[in-house]
Order: sequence, then structure tokens, then C-alpha cells
Amino acid sequence: MLFYILIFLGVIFLWWHWRARHELKVTNLTGKYIFITGCDTGFGNLAAKTFDKKGFRVFAGCLTETGAKELAAVTSKQLQTVLLDVRDPDNVKKVAAQIKTEVQSEGLWGLVNNAGIMGLLAPTDWLDIEHFIEPIEVNLIGLINVTINMLPLIKKAKGRVVNVSSIGGRLAFSGGGYFPSKFGVEAFNDSLRRDMKAFGVKVSCIEPGLFRTALSNPAKIMKEKEVIWNQLPPSIKKQYGDEYFQKDAAKKEKLSRICLNTDISPVVQCIEHALTSLHPRTHYITGRDAKFFWNPLSKMPAAVQDFLLLRNRAELAAPH
Repeated sequence: MLFYILIFLGVIFLWWHWRARHELKVTNLTGKYIFITGCDTGFGNLAAKTFDKKGFRVFAGCLTETGAKELAAVTSKQLQTVLLDVRDPDNVKKVAAQIKTEVQSEGLWGLVNNAGIMGLLAPTDWLDIEHFIEPIEVNLIGLINVTINMLPLIKKAKGRVVNVSSIGGRLAFSGGGYFPSKFGVEAFNDSLRRDMKAFGVKVSCIEPGLFRTALSNPAKIMKEKEVIWNQLPPSIKKQYGDEYFQKDAAKKEKLSRICLNTDISPVVQCIEHALTSLHPRTHYITGRDAKFFWNPLSKMPAAVQDFLLLRNRAELAAPH
């Protein structure tokens, strides 16, 4: 009996120690510079507003002038918007030079790589190479290029890099370029974390599940998929069957309703912890669907993954 009591007390102590360590914060962060990409909408937009209110000096990268103006209108004068297309190397270098001039010897405390697109999600034999290139250019190559250009400033500040990936970087549950791009982000994140450890730079990866943002709008995703379906050669349509698209769309819609997280603030809370904690985590899984379904499923045998994921697809009419 005493043995079990000691084990219980030991578990309680370890939990308390972890919680205390988890809650320790870096001091004197007010006025520190951080750069967030993808601030037009969604996670980046809320993160820019949140960190501006908390006293950080925020550089908010926006793809469009409209997004930049709308964000500037609801934030303090301390927040600076910059127009940034992460696919454009010259644009990235120009923004990096602008930020370097602003931060000078202080360096950049935080880089939040948030810019991303979903791209088309569809069976691979419906797609061509351009459908893979665009998400990979934005989500992976663009992220890497921004990081490379900002690293000297981050090393100077011994700061933080926060890469917004996806639970789709652990488990690919559809065809298209999105999932390969996020698997790539995970690999880059892990190698960067090890490379930067000696410089005092801490690197974290955020892995959200399905959240309600402009990026993951189910209606928009299905509309784009329908356009491709209507353009498929008759031979491929015959394999799938005339009713395949509608049946599969109904299954996907049902799953989206179950998995969708409507409050995006938990993602920003993870970003905040990664930027401000003395002991940031290497990975943050957020969203009920990610924590309780996708992440556990990603650790199961491939046969189990295939069985469960294929149940969410309509049957083909004549695959042979």
C-alpha cells in the first residue's frame, strides 16, 4: 500500500514541477520586436492584434494592401504593417532589410511563420504538378526563405522562431500539396531547432487541427474540388462514378462539422507561450480534433490509419 502511495505522490510532484516550469515567463519583453507573417486574416491577424495589445513592437506581414490597412486601423501606431509575398525572394529580402534597419542592435525577439495556403485537396490522379507546387512554395519554401533572412536578427536577440504547421504535418488525410508542405515544415522545424540551440535561439512548432479560418473554409475547399471534378477526363470519371463527388462531399462535410474548432484563440495562446515562456515546448498540438483524434491516429499502425481514413471516402464505381 505504501508503495502505491509513494508512486501517487511522485506523479503529483512531477506534475506540479512540470506545471511550475511551464508557467515561468521571460521577463522584460515589453517593447521587444516580433515579426508575424500572414496577418491579413486568421491566426496571424489575431496574433498581431494580441501581441500589439501586450506591448510588443509588431511587424505584421500582409499579402494585400486591404489586409494591411484593415489591421492598421484597429491596432496601435506601434504596430507596423509590411506587404509581404513569401513566394517573392526580392520582397522577402526587402522586408528583412527594413526590419534590420528598425531593430538595429537589439535584434528580433520573435519570428512567427504563419503565412500559408490550403491549395486543392483532392485525389492525386485528379491533379497536376501545379496543384502541388503552389502550396509547397508558400507553406514550405517561403517559410524557409523568410527564416533564413531573419536568422541573423533572431540570433542577435537570442530569440524565438515559431513555425505554424498543422496536424496535417503528422498525418496526410487527403491528396494535394498541402500535406507534403506541412510534413516539410515539421522536418525544417526540427533541424532548425537543433541548429539554433547553441546560439540560444528556441524553435517551436504549432500544429493546429481544423479551425474556422479563411484558409480552411469547407465550402470554398469543396467548390475548388468541384471545378477539378468537372474538368476530369471521362476515363477517370468513369472509374470514380458519376455520383462520387456528391457522396464524397457529404462525407467530408460531416467530418468537418465534427472536427471544426470555431474559436481560434487557443492557437494564438500556443504562439504566445512559445514566444514568452522560459521553457517553450518543441511542439504544440491544439484543437480538440487534433488532440483526441488526428494525433493519436498518427501514432497508430498504417493499416489502422488507412482503415479509418478510407471510411471517410466514397466508394469508387469501377476502379479496375
